[in-house]
Amino acid sequence: MAIFDSGLGGLSVLRAVRAALPDERLIYVADSLYAPYGERDDDFIADRTLAIGEWLVSQGAKTLVVACNTATSQSIAETRERLPIPVIGVEPGIKPAALTSQTRVVGVLATAVTLRSARFQALAERHTSDCHFILQPGHGLVQAVERCDTNSPELVALLRSYVQPMLDANADTLVLGCTHYPFLDEAIRSISGDRLKLVDTSVAIARQLERQLDSFGLRAAPAQAQAHNQAQAVELPRFYSTNDGRALRQLAASLLGLDVTVEHIVIPSRRTLALESDPV
Repeated sequence: MAIFDSGLGGLSVLRAVRAALPDERLIYVADSLYAPYGERDDDFIADRTLAIGEWLVSQGAKTLVVACNTATSQSIAETRERLPIPVIGVEPGIKPAALTSQTRVVGVLATAVTLRSARFQALAERHTSDCHFILQPGHGLVQAVERCDTNSPELVALLRSYVQPMLDANADTLVLGCTHYPFLDEAIRSISGDRLKLVDTSVAIARQLERQLDSFGLRAAPAQAQAHNQAQAVELPRFYSTNDGRALRQLAASLLGLDVTVEHIVIPSRRTLALESDPV
């Protein structure tokens, strides 16, 4: 099974998938050389998502989780059409937030690309009849996580500028609309205390992946997993990055407790080849 993100945020999904499906072999690809996708145009995002998906299929992936809200919102339909394996995307937890909010005021923290996408707007409109959503682009947050900054004073100050207006508006729920943001939950709690319920959809994604594996008959058989584990103990996920991978290795160690090797990978695509050929 493969998990792909523009950078390190998909590690929050990887954490949930490993807990739900411990017998599955996992590949994780971070396109960190071109992160954050929230600052890229729609065609670039679709181009990279498809290219990385095709590479993962060539590596034998039986399913793909596009663990990036921005990539899901811009390219999931085309990726599903083009790839011969089940593809699961992620989207902000608007529905569970709307169902659980007591004050009927919900904050949504996501990338600007996600918030402006037709997919997100359609999702939000289905739940706006009796719930007010405060939409806040999380400028700078992906970059902070990518450099393994999850609690510096500067980061907390940036988060406060996003979260405090939600608290002032009586929001009681905050949707973490980017897979990078669950790694900021402690910093958010330092600002909001218990006033905000944080909605992270990574567990729901793992459950959907589990259903897909069962539906297509792709789930690893326990006997096979047991034999494999006896031969090689518990296998760690294989990690790849399009940059040097140091931040990915550091975050996997500090937040997931995994001491891993990150392999550098070059995955060319139409848009990145064009970038490389542009005259300086």
